[in-house]
Amino acid sequence: MKGIVFSEFLDMVEEKFSIETSERLIDEVKTSSGGAYTTVGTYDSQEIMDMVAKLSEITSISVPDLLKTFGRHMFMRFAETFPKFFEGVTSTLDFLPMVDSYVHLEVRKLYNDAELPSFTCVSPQPGRLEMTYRSARNLSDLAEGMILGTADHFNERIEVKRESIQEDPLAVLFIITKLQE
Repeated sequence: MKGIVFSEFLDMVEEKFSIETSERLIDEVKTSSGGAYTTVGTYDSQEIMDMVAKLSEITSISVPDLLKTFGRHMFMRFAETFPKFFEGVTSTLDFLPMVDSYVHLEVRKLYNDAELPSFTCVSPQPGRLEMTYRSARNLSDLAEGMILGTADHFNERIEVKRESIQEDPLAVLFIITKLQE
């Protein structure tokens, strides 16, 4: 996993909790990196899961909720850093289908060894998107947080339902419905 993810996670911990909580995580979770991450470095994804589990223990917030919060944070930082991805895009349901075909393509130009999840989208009716997430890391809570962060960015209300895909244990189907204002 790229170091930018770890750096952003620790930034989120400092913002939402405190710098002391961030330092405690680094001290108590014995990672091979020692808590020092470069944005372009590659690190074992288990390190972030260990830190999320420890943060859950410290804060009494569930791991899924922490991952969703982190997903929202990551999306906000992504939108600040890469405003060009949003040029001409006006809604959550317009942006999400671009993730795999455009956004991840550009991310791979910056981080050619990045191991990104894949997303496929179909829009069975106006106001609804079915997005299939696939990843060996099984971070669907993080993906859901990023979906919610997308809606935050566009100042929209959405409903996200999640279904397991029996024939593919590495995949999750997100059913995203835009709610009326």
